[in-house]
Amino acid sequence: MSIELHTNDGLVTITTDVIATIAGGTAVECYGIVGMASKSQIKDNIAEILRKENYAKGIVVRQEDGKLHIDLYIIVSYGTKISEVAHNVQSQVKYTLSQSLGLEIDSVNIYIQGVRVAKD
Repeated sequence: MSIELHTNDGLVTITTDVIATIAGGTAVECYGIVGMASKSQIKDNIAEILRKENYAKGIVVRQEDGKLHIDLYIIVSYGTKISEVAHNVQSQVKYTLSQSLGLEIDSVNIYIQGVRVAKD
């Protein structure tokens, strides 16, 4: 799936993998995030931390009725306030995608897949 933007200079096509990679990179830079988790973890019953090249496995980008929705599956650091971490990730992802790609994101949904002690 891809997003098409019509500009004065022509047509720009952005794939969902690009959106997922940017959103994942932004999320893991936020305070309190240990890493991204696989969205199929519930089925696998293992909370695996994804590496940079696999961020798309932990992010679902949906387009419904012309609105863009992003689902992030993350692992948070032990001892952090989960609601604050989730709110920070939501606002950072929305801002970064808006600034870098010019996309308006309708919702960023956070799914906490685990809590781990962060390695310093």
